[in-house]
Amino acid sequence: MSLQEQIEQLAKQAREAASVAAQLSTEQKNQLLLAMATALEAQSEHIQAENQKDISASADKLTKAAIDRLTLTPQRIMDMSAGLKEVAALEDPVGTIIKNSTRPNGLKVKKVRIPLGVIGMIYESRPNVTVDAAGLCLKSGNAIILRGGSEAIHSNTCLGNILRAVCTAHDVNPDIIQVVPTTDREAMSILVTQTQYIDLMIPRGGESLMKWMAENSKIPVIKHDKGLCHVFVDEDADLEMAANIAVNAKAQRPGVCNALETLLVHEKIAEQFIPLITGRYQQAGVTVRGDALTQKLGSQVEAASDTDWDEEYLDLIIAIRVVPHINAALEHIRQHGSLHTETIVTNNEKTAQYFLQAADASAVMWNASTRFNDGGQLGLGAEIGISTTKTHAFGPMGLEELTTSKYIVEGTGQIRE
Repeated sequence: MSLQEQIEQLAKQAREAASVAAQLSTEQKNQLLLAMATALEAQSEHIQAENQKDISASADKLTKAAIDRLTLTPQRIMDMSAGLKEVAALEDPVGTIIKNSTRPNGLKVKKVRIPLGVIGMIYESRPNVTVDAAGLCLKSGNAIILRGGSEAIHSNTCLGNILRAVCTAHDVNPDIIQVVPTTDREAMSILVTQTQYIDLMIPRGGESLMKWMAENSKIPVIKHDKGLCHVFVDEDADLEMAANIAVNAKAQRPGVCNALETLLVHEKIAEQFIPLITGRYQQAGVTVRGDALTQKLGSQVEAASDTDWDEEYLDLIIAIRVVPHINAALEHIRQHGSLHTETIVTNNEKTAQYFLQAADASAVMWNASTRFNDGGQLGLGAEIGISTTKTHAFGPMGLEELTTSKYIVEGTGQIRE
């Protein structure tokens, strides 16, 4: 069987399985999710062994932060299991009545949530995405085709097989969850043309993947683009709070999309704040790149180039820029942001409200770390990713964002005059 035929068959199987997924009861879906969680825990050692194959193959190719994203520790496997249990506990969106009315002619009109159908997902590095995405698509009644990065092929295949085995054991078509079984990049090109079988593509990764998807996909795309996130420290900020937020947003887990990449500092507090924050960053092992004033005021600050303001480091590196006022901060965000997450630190409510309305991003925060733009942290349960596309869904995509709607109309013989 050729690669073209293999991918077409996989997509066709997903379309057939989607009708099964859509008809599963809430109880059936929850039973599957809980059984999958148990299976992950039971096979933790096997998962780690397969994951180690990926780590060993990539040890001299990836950055330390990328290896961290790739690694499945026992705790991360437990976290994946916990995520499935959380999804099982969430309200099932399928069948929810959004609107319900009766027309003057007696027609009863309902608007009801339904699954999207078949979702294709292309993503990089993090194998936990395999489980999160599969769990969310199962609960929302969708079939999913997963194509992770070549660096995680053993991990993703192993996880997919475990989840599929649970479906088989419960007499449910396992093709509701499929992992593309090859690292051949041509498989991606074939996958994104399967318009007759796949309803939506979700890419999750860096700028090059987003560009490739925009140029090649024949299927509608919701981008989960890079996270070029900012924190703006206003002149009325509590500086200790600002330092705590800026360090957490950068250093707590630097290799994820909601980590801070550029820190903007109001010039009126720069003389006090820059020495404080650069010292804290040194303690946390963060390399600081800054503009001329940041270099003058801070400790061990490298010169920032023009390209630094557009860089998603995903590492222990931060760019710092001093700005004269809030509008300069907002203009910087407009020019360099990626519509992901923006934070202001200030004790001035009027200033904060202005920023919250003016900053263009899927999540805008006041006195909180950018790391909170996450489905679990915002109460959605696990997420399939954070959409930076405004069409259909914007921000963390949980269960509701994986559904659409249809109208159900009940009549008693009405005809249109």
